[in-house]
Formats: sequence, structure tokens, C-alpha cells
Amino acid sequence: MRQLLREEPTLNGAVVSHPIAKELEGIDGILRENPGITELVLQDLRRDVARSDIGREGMSAEQVLRAAILKQRNLWTYHEVSFHLADSQTYRAFCGLGPFDDSPGRSTLQRNIKSITEGTWEQINRSLMRYAQELRLEDGRMTRTDATPVESNIHPPTDSSLLWDAMRVLTRLTLRAHRRFAVQRFPDRKRRAKRRALEVLNTKPNQKRKRVKAYRDLLKVTEETMGYAREAVAQLEKSPDVKALRLAARIAHYLEQTELVVDQTERRILFGQEVPADEKTFSIFEEHTDILIKDKRDIFYGHKLTVTGGRSGLILDWVVERGNPADSTLAVRMIERHKEIYDCVPRQAAFDGGFASKDNLREIKDLGVNDVSFSKKRGLDVLDMVKSHWVYRKLRNFRAGIESWISFLKRCFGLERACWRGREGFARYVGASIVAANLVTLTRLLT
Repeated sequence: MRQLLREEPTLNGAVVSHPIAKELEGIDGILRENPGITELVLQDLRRDVARSDIGREGMSAEQVLRAAILKQRNLWTYHEVSFHLADSQTYRAFCGLGPFDDSPGRSTLQRNIKSITEGTWEQINRSLMRYAQELRLEDGRMTRTDATPVESNIHPPTDSSLLWDAMRVLTRLTLRAHRRFAVQRFPDRKRRAKRRALEVLNTKPNQKRKRVKAYRDLLKVTEETMGYAREAVAQLEKSPDVKALRLAARIAHYLEQTELVVDQTERRILFGQEVPADEKTFSIFEEHTDILIKDKRDIFYGHKLTVTGGRSGLILDWVVERGNPADSTLAVRMIERHKEIYDCVPRQAAFDGGFASKDNLREIKDLGVNDVSFSKKRGLDVLDMVKSHWVYRKLRNFRAGIESWISFLKRCFGLERACWRGREGFARYVGASIVAANLVTLTRLLT
């Protein structure tokens, strides 16, 4: 049965005299002063449970939340979290594990931590912002907004590597169907496909004819394997076994992704067409991935993250964007979201130059913001944005500070690359990282 929390050892009076233990003690105090946070996590843990009053007692909501914070704070894998909860007296006390309690295993930790939704992480952060406001650590009256790319956990996508991914996955799944459900065994074309993929990779730029020839053969064996996979799906769907139907659905999913890869490869390589970014797929595993081109030179594969910070260094709000929207389309929305959190707009708001436009300035001023600064003027007059040139310089320098906080998130909390699978997993990873960072920042502000 899921529980909110358990009466177990706490970190009041740190277990050991060490800066990390003191930091965990501070986080422990913040979480205990905000019990509503744990209730939000409990709702997620009970979401897919038919009856919460029966069954084995799992991790409490308090333990799940604290384990998630430890994971993101230290950039641990689930194996490492499990080890440290078994090995460390301080970490066990922080997570409320008694001296005779078994430490949760890797799969238990993964299942529970990933149950916390994107919306819950957002609500947890808003609770922390209200707490910071009550303590007068952050009033939300002065904000800075910027956008940054966060990469998906994929390899650099090329047409040949995507075709090779599709080949090996479809071959593996059809072989599994043969072994488990007596589906007809189909030829294995992986070795030939791998040779062609390596041939494409090692072909010199001026050997276009050789590269196209290798691509033609790679496409040919891929389409053959797709035909085998379709036959496997047809045979599996005749089975009354639920596991067979589940495997058929999985093969069908990868067939759909492979068709997209084949289509974009034929259009680009064989017909010399330019394929728009919204019609491309960059991974058959993380199909939600977008392509992001920064400053017309750096290419990232993931999602754009828009963040708003305050004077305290806390991240007040964030949005994981879909596609690659222009920064200029995001400024007004971030101010409106800020109003939802604090019930008022900021007195002063600073933005990167990409957010600048006359329409944005007018709409943000209409919402009630007194001073609006864009780091690049882009045809805007300084006195139209702010009261004086001194205020403009002050806000421009203030905005530059968010770059260091974004770097802090990426270096110390893993926001350079989101490692959880799927679009929802990506957003949950971002939320967990930002909440962990805010808890650490709050603790340091308090001490």
C-alpha cells in the first residue's frame, strides 16, 4: 500500500559533520515544511493502482521524491542510487530508511521515480517558489528569461545510421517472434546492411556515385526486412496470446518509424530533394526529437528549453518547447505564465536579444511590466523599453547572469542531455533536474 511518509530517522542534526550532509539537512527541512509536495507525488504513485489499501507496501511518496532528488543532485544511475542507499548512513536517513529496512533496487527506483509526471514537477516547483516568497528570498518582481537546447539521448543521426538502427531492431524483434511464438524464421540481412552503412560512412566526399550505390543496396535490404517484419506482424496478430499481440504492436511501431527513415533517405539521397525539418525523423527510438540550429552554426538534437530566473538564482518557471519556435514568439507567454505563479507580473523583465520585437514590447508593457530590456535593441529605442539608459544597462547585465545558472543546471544537474525515454520522460527529467537545483539553491540561500 502506498503511503505518504513513514516515521523514520531524519537528518535533524546532520548524521555526519560534512558540507554535503549539511546541505541534505537543509533540503530535508524544506521538504518537511512543505508537506503538500509529498501529497502531489503520492497522487502520481497511486494513479494506476486499482486499490491502494491492499498489496505489498512499496516505497513511500516521501522516499520516492527524496531518491529522485539524490539521483539528479549527484547525476547517479539507478544502480548507483540503490548502492548508496544500501551503503550510506546519511543517504538512508535522508530517504527515511531505517537501520533494518531493505534498500530499494534499481528497477523499483526507476519505476517509482519515473511515475512523477511533468505537471507534478511543475507544481512542486511552484510550491517551492511560494515558500521562497514567504521567506522573502524571491519575490518574482525582477525576472530574466532565456532559451537553451537540451539534447535527447541519441547518437548523431545520419541516414545510413538510422537505416542500420531500423535493420537491427526489426531483425531482433522478428527473431524473438520466431523463438517465442513459432513465427516463421526470416533471413538475417544485418551483416550486409552493416557493411553498406560502413561503406557510406567511409566514402570520401567526392565519391558521390559510390555512396549512392551503397545507399541503394542498404535501402534494398531494409525494405526486404520490412517485408519480413510485416509478415511476422500478420502471424502474431492471429495468436490469442496477449504477449504475442504486444510484440506485434511493437514491431508495427518500428515499421512505421522505418518507413519514415526510408522515405527521407530516398528523397534526399536518390532524388536530391531537401526534406523539411518537420518531415524528418532523427531517431527511431526517440522520435519526438527536434533539430535545433543555434546561431546558424551549432546543431543540436533534442528540445528547446525556455527558462525564467529571478534575482535569487532560483528557476521560477520553464517550458519544454515543441519544435523550434523563434524566441520572439515566447516572450509574452513567459510573462503570462509568471502571472499565474505570483498573481502579478514582474516589475522589470530582461530578455535575450532573440526575444526582441516591437509587438512583444508593446504586449508586455500592456500586461503591466514597467521596464522591459532586450539584450539587443533590434531597432527599439532604449527609452521606449525602460526609464533610463542606466536601468537598461542594469537589466542587460542582470540578464547575462542567467547564462551562468543555465551552465550550472547543465554541468551539475545533467540538463545537457535528458536521459529518460520518450517525450514525457524528457519533460520529467527536465523537471526533476530543475527542482533538485532549486532545492540546493534554496538551502544555500537559507544557510
